[in-house]
Amino acid sequence: MAAPETSTAAVPTLYTNNTLRNAFGGVLSFFILLLIGVLAFSIRLFSVIKYESVIHEFDPYFNYRVTQFLTKNGIYEFWNWFDDRTWYPLGRVIGGTVYPGLTLTAGTIWWLLNSLNIPLSVETVCVFTAPIFSAFASWATYLLTKEVKGAGAGLTAAVLLAMVPSYISRSVAGSYDNEAVAIFALIFTFYLYIKTLNTGSLFYATLNSIAYFYMVCSWGGYTFIINLIPMHVLLCIVTGRYSSRLYIAYAPLVVLGTLLAALVPVVGFNAVMTSEHFASFLVFIIIHVVAFVYYIKGILSPKMFKVAVTLVVSVGLAVCCAMLAVLIALVASSPTMGWSGRSLSLLDPTYASKYIPIIASVSEHQPPTWPSYFMDINVLAFLVPAGIIACFLPLSDASSFVVLYIATSVYFSGVMVRLMLVLAPAACITSGIALSQAFDVFTRSIKFQLPGESSDAEVNVGEISSATVEAEKTEKPEEIPKDRPSRKSQKKEREKVEKPSTKAKAEKKRLLALPLEASAVSLLLLVLLGAFYVIHCVWAAAEAYSAPSIVLTSHSRDGLHVFDDFREAYAWLRHNTDVDDKVASWWDYGYQTTAMANRTVIVDNNTWNNTHIATVGTAMSSPEKAAWEIFHSLDVKYVLVVFGGLVGYPSDDINKFLWMVRIGGGVFPHIKEPDYLRDGQYRIDSEATPTMLNCLMYKLSYYRFVETDGKAFDRVRQTEIGKKYFKLTHFEEVFTTHHWMVRIYKLKPPKNRIRGKTKKSKPKTSSTSSSKRSGTKKKNPWH
Repeated sequence: MAAPETSTAAVPTLYTNNTLRNAFGGVLSFFILLLIGVLAFSIRLFSVIKYESVIHEFDPYFNYRVTQFLTKNGIYEFWNWFDDRTWYPLGRVIGGTVYPGLTLTAGTIWWLLNSLNIPLSVETVCVFTAPIFSAFASWATYLLTKEVKGAGAGLTAAVLLAMVPSYISRSVAGSYDNEAVAIFALIFTFYLYIKTLNTGSLFYATLNSIAYFYMVCSWGGYTFIINLIPMHVLLCIVTGRYSSRLYIAYAPLVVLGTLLAALVPVVGFNAVMTSEHFASFLVFIIIHVVAFVYYIKGILSPKMFKVAVTLVVSVGLAVCCAMLAVLIALVASSPTMGWSGRSLSLLDPTYASKYIPIIASVSEHQPPTWPSYFMDINVLAFLVPAGIIACFLPLSDASSFVVLYIATSVYFSGVMVRLMLVLAPAACITSGIALSQAFDVFTRSIKFQLPGESSDAEVNVGEISSATVEAEKTEKPEEIPKDRPSRKSQKKEREKVEKPSTKAKAEKKRLLALPLEASAVSLLLLVLLGAFYVIHCVWAAAEAYSAPSIVLTSHSRDGLHVFDDFREAYAWLRHNTDVDDKVASWWDYGYQTTAMANRTVIVDNNTWNNTHIATVGTAMSSPEKAAWEIFHSLDVKYVLVVFGGLVGYPSDDINKFLWMVRIGGGVFPHIKEPDYLRDGQYRIDSEATPTMLNCLMYKLSYYRFVETDGKAFDRVRQTEIGKKYFKLTHFEEVFTTHHWMVRIYKLKPPKNRIRGKTKKSKPKTSSTSSSKRSGTKKKNPWH
């Protein structure tokens, strides 16, 4: 009687142990996720610790200025704001040309903090928005990966994303750009799609549409979502994986998501009119056809089903052909076939360089180099293939989505270096799956081969089987006296059956287990790989991606040198020019000039008007007098140029000058790139062409440069300039920063034309000049 009592007591003990283990695992996962969030936030604070709390780069200054306007004037004024300080004399409607997600998010955070009597400035909120949302993105990655391969893979992927350099480059403190919140929205939308796909819940489908709406508000990269999800749905249909869950996950997203996307002013009817969205509508029609076929298959006999399928396919093909003809007609009527310039650049990497030089001129739109992959995702590049293989073991709807995600993101990152940011979450998810599976295999192998583990496994199995038998006994206590002999015989038979099966399972585990030494060494190598990844990520966060572009530093034998020339120049403009003065510069510096100097600019980083930018490029490429006439017609009073020849700053206007020539020549044919090249080479030395030596950009950059060292040696181009001594006739230098990085010139006023008096004095002047000439002729120049 003792044995049954022991086995009966084992049932609640077993289930209690499992419950406690699950509860402890849940609490431990919560605290690990909390630490991952702290890690994601803190690793992005190097820019504030090493430098100061300041907005970085160029685009974030526009976002900061818009957020200031929002918090000061309210949401309605923001939607109707016409900014007359940009793109003079055209101006810009801000509410209808900006993705408002980032601005509304930061404005809401600022409003909540001030409602709680936490008086933070708008700038402080903008600086720390990106680190906060990087923690949210890590948690969203955990949720997504957990739906695919479990909690272990989710935690691994979350910690990888918290530190991946590619994401850090766009989310350090001060990087107040759209991607700061968009990557979180991207991952969270994918998570809700997979969650809906796994559960078939209409609630999660609705949340998925709302998350997609937030993504549309935040970044133009939302087109990646609305094309990737239809691709996955079509893949599931083609591979015979259609289900009602797939329909629930996709159909509400297309209908509700498109309606919500059309509410964003910058998108509007583009949500249904542009080619980027046509794939989602095509797949929407296909999934309804498939759903209808499955429906009639369930209610009709096989014979009638064949007839119905023939009819449905015939009608469906006719409707599809008609819609395809309409789409082809709409697309053919557009010069770009209904695609935006950036989308065409992704589909055809050579398109921008051929037809849209303004897109090709942006450095982040260039293809990446192989070292940039190692820099931005490091060891994840080697773990991704293993993660893809793990997704096929076994292949599910969720894991097939991850495989499709990583495949498409690898392609797009190879076209445009900016889209390395889209690759980072996919690489972290697949690498997290690979590491989790590898740790699982190695730790199981070590645990199975430890002394006493195999016998414990057999005892555990025996306890479980006996517990199952005793549980069956407790379910029917009234049958115990009658069936006791038969139960004993059944128990013996079960023991006979279970003992061989237990031995078989143990033997199978022993065959699948790796050698103990190999498992231990492999675990050690994985730990070292992780340590190398951590060291690289911390170095990238501290050194490579923390320096704000507006404040530059360099290390030399004398120590640390700080170059604060940009803010010095903008402060001079703010305090020494009139409020209504117009400043001309290349478009890179438009946002900063408007936000920091509070002066009207001709072009800025929005680059929406190619002709206006080409006009500025033509002025910079023209001789001084022609450039003065162009700027004077635009009511420009000051011209700002960035020059790095003295300190070795490579991102100056001389290095960007050929793009000014190409963009200007694309609109004004008299500007020709070969006129600025010597034998196909871009030179600024004595071999430079006369057109190059006499253009405005050359003169404004190198004016008085010979006075710095007597040789006029350019440290960026590593050569002496060709034309060292010259004077400006139509421009005058008014300010040059301490390190000569920013130079500001003022247009000289046009000469006064005095009627009558000038005409009367002409004969006297001519006679005087002729007498002087005659006097000079009398002198013998040879003596």
